[in-house]
Amino acid sequence: MLKKIPNPVDKHVGSRVRMRRVLIGMSQEKLGEALGITFQQIQKYEKGTNRIGASRMQQIATVMGVPVSYFFDDAPGSEKDGAGGFSEARGSDYVVDFLTTTEGLQLNKSFVRITDPKVRRKIVDLVSALADAAPSAQTD
Repeated sequence: MLKKIPNPVDKHVGSRVRMRRVLIGMSQEKLGEALGITFQQIQKYEKGTNRIGASRMQQIATVMGVPVSYFFDDAPGSEKDGAGGFSEARGSDYVVDFLTTTEGLQLNKSFVRITDPKVRRKIVDLVSALADAAPSAQTD
């Protein structure tokens, strides 16, 4: 039996749910409790395995304090996504992928709290230097 592949829009919406949940510091359990469902169902929504219905999407948006449209920002096939149809994927997909990881969210939240532009610049330079050095470090 073949495994069903999640729809790209369902995956995108799920990743936006996860990103927002982590940004506001909410666990899957707490979101599930607020919606009257299990954390396993939240996991399935976030992976795009299960599609989120309209009324559930409205509940999630209300609990998370965002408009429903938040979950569809930059979704595959949207007008902002290019010409539509068979156009190439957006170049910024890697940013969304990064921001939906625990490390990406932690780094982003911490970086935003740094107010000194010189310190922020030095952090960017440090991360760039580490990234440039990473391939040679892996061969040691």
